Order: sequence, then C-alpha cells, then structure tokens
Amino acid sequence: MQKFPMTAEGLARLEDELRHLKTNERPAVIRAIAEARTHGDLSENAEYHAARERQSFIEGRVAELEAIIAAAEVIDISKLSGSQVMFGAKVTLVDEETEEERTWQIVGAHEADIKKGLISISSPVARAILGKKVGDVVEVPAPGGAKSYEITAVGFG
Repeated sequence: MQKFPMTAEGLARLEDELRHLKTNERPAVIRAIAEARTHGDLSENAEYHAARERQSFIEGRVAELEAIIAAAEVIDISKLSGSQVMFGAKVTLVDEETEEERTWQIVGAHEADIKKGLISISSPVARAILGKKVGDVVEVPAPGGAKSYEITAVGFG
C-alpha cells in the first residue's frame, strides 16, 4: 500500500471530516430518504432522488477518507529543523519579477489548501524548492512561462 506523507494537523482535519460525515451527515441523509419515501411514488420523487444522490456522495467521501487515513504516514514536523527545504517546512519566497513575498508550508497532497498557505509536496513550486536553502533562486515552470523565486526564509513549526 502506498503511504502518503501528512502532518498531524492535516490528519486531524481529515479525521474530523470523517467523524462529521459518519455522525451528522449520514444519519441526516438516512432520515431524509425515509421522509421522502413517505411521499409516495419514488420514480417521480425529486426529494428522494436528491437524498439518494447526497447519500452516494457521502458514502464515496467516507470511503475515500478512510483509505487516505489508513495510508497516511504522519511526519512530526516539530522534530524537524535545519536550513534546507523539506516536507513540513514553512518557506518564504520572493517573486524576482514583482517582489511579491509569499510564505508556504509544504504538506501532503491530501491536506494542501492554497488559501491557508499549504502547498502539496507534489506541486511544481514545492518540487522546485525541495532541498534548497535560504538565498537560493529557483525557477518554477508556469503556464505563462517560468517564474523565478528567491528563498528568503526556511522554518519549521
């Protein structure tokens, strides 16, 4: 079985989502299906079909989360240190063209969230900066052409 690197926080978020689906969403959709069945002919019952679709989505997501959690390899980033970019690192990059500064944390693919500054270890940016140090300049392939970034900070925790 393939293992997925993941932070403890990322695993906790996935476990919370799974728990919510099993304890809240699943029972709610079962009640909705039972309620819709009382309305008569199921072949033309839009509420019934919508509830069944929702149930299908929930069961699919539960199965997906269980598989991801079973294959998670939790990496304790609190024990990591150094000046080299690796999984779990918080890296500050400066776009050499626009001088825009962004800080990203490199996390597992199943916990990445651009809005929260979490990028997947398999993303082009992460792949370009892995193993690099402060002061290094990296080139990242982008749809509009390659972009250059300077690494200005690397930290953990």
